[in-house]
Amino acid sequence: MARGGQIGRLVGVVLAFGFVVGIAGCDYWPPALQTQIEQLRSEVQTLTAEKTQLQDQMASLAKVKDDLQAQVDDLARANREKSALISSLQNTVASLQERLAKSSKPAAAKAGSKPAAKPAAKTTHKAPATKKTATKSPVSR
Repeated sequence: MARGGQIGRLVGVVLAFGFVVGIAGCDYWPPALQTQIEQLRSEVQTLTAEKTQLQDQMASLAKVKDDLQAQVDDLARANREKSALISSLQNTVASLQERLAKSSKPAAAKAGSKPAAKPAAKTTHKAPATKKTATKSPVSR
């Protein structure tokens, strides 16, 4: 049994050593692992820089989007105003055309029932002038 006691002590020492190393940490890193860690750190820095750059671009694009949306809203408002103005002008033109049609109908009806006292319009057409050609008469010599 002395042998079993020595094995128990050895296992206890190994466990105690493993516990101490586990808590205290190990400062030895293999060179290949250190190289990989440095590569990963540099990749993280590169990706962080790219992320910051993309976030700046997103902020810039969001500002441009807001500016363009404001312009679209202004143009839509102006379009509605112009459409209302066009509609109003079309209604005015239609009412004026109706007035003109109504005012010209009674004048035409009056002109047809009564003889015209005054000529409607003076026209000064000249008849085309005809040339008289002088012919020589054989008698007068």
